[in-house]
Amino acid sequence: MAPIHHSWNFNIDRFLNPFIPPPPWNHIPYPIAYWFGYRKTKPQGTGNLMPIFWAFLGIFGAIAMIEAVGKHVASFPPHHVPLIVGSFGAAAVLEFYAIESPLAQPRNAIGGQVISAIIGCAVGKLFLLSDNFEDIKWLGGALACASATALMALTKTVHPPAGATALLAVVDPTLIQVGWFLIPVMLLGCSLMLGAALLINNIERQFPVYWWAPEDLRQPNSMFRRRTSKKKAEEAATKPEDASSGDARYVSDVEANAATENELEKEDTIHAADIIIKPGQVIVPEHVYLTQEEQQYLETICKRL
Repeated sequence: MAPIHHSWNFNIDRFLNPFIPPPPWNHIPYPIAYWFGYRKTKPQGTGNLMPIFWAFLGIFGAIAMIEAVGKHVASFPPHHVPLIVGSFGAAAVLEFYAIESPLAQPRNAIGGQVISAIIGCAVGKLFLLSDNFEDIKWLGGALACASATALMALTKTVHPPAGATALLAVVDPTLIQVGWFLIPVMLLGCSLMLGAALLINNIERQFPVYWWAPEDLRQPNSMFRRRTSKKKAEEAATKPEDASSGDARYVSDVEANAATENELEKEDTIHAADIIIKPGQVIVPEHVYLTQEEQQYLETICKRL
């Protein structure tokens, strides 16, 4: 029997999504919504050379813009703000080349950086209280990076470059002097990079794939489903009270939708290890374990079909 903690799960979207408004694309003229990633039809393929060209152009433009703006912000020199924070280099690779990755979407790109900046600054200030800061700051850097990663994972804002932001906020002498002012610095840089990404990535591609989550926030259930056998589906239909336990949270409305049962009958001929991705639904065998990022990636693919 597996330890009880193996069944622990936390999904912050269950608490946040009811308060997140759906995308306003129906109320915005299509020529404008287009530049925010909204598409009426599936985007056409661009081969593998054009994405490299646009990534080069976007990364060059975004990094140069952040540096140029930073040089002209009057409040930056008094706070010892560097020309650019190093983690923006890694962020640019994600936001201009790996644009379909869940780690590159606005929720992650901005939320992860802000969370990491806050944690990095807090840990740095805490360790600065010690007279032996230079001797123990390596420990503070490890604590900041680990804490930022944990909080990003809990809030579904994992953004790998943000781990570097938390680390640098404690161990980089320049950013230590910046202190809490690092938070607005990161906000400004993230906003500028997102603006550049919306412009460059939507010329021939689509960005972002989603702003908050892959699934439609207006729907009560996620598109992510677990495949169950016909027998188990019938049991679920006769025992609706069991729907809240174990893997039943992934079962797709068996009790209310007879059409789903018909689909399950058709799927009996499909190998039990197959993962099915079709418009509006991802079906995964019960025995297959997927991480949060893998689930998001599958849902992203599902939305693009």
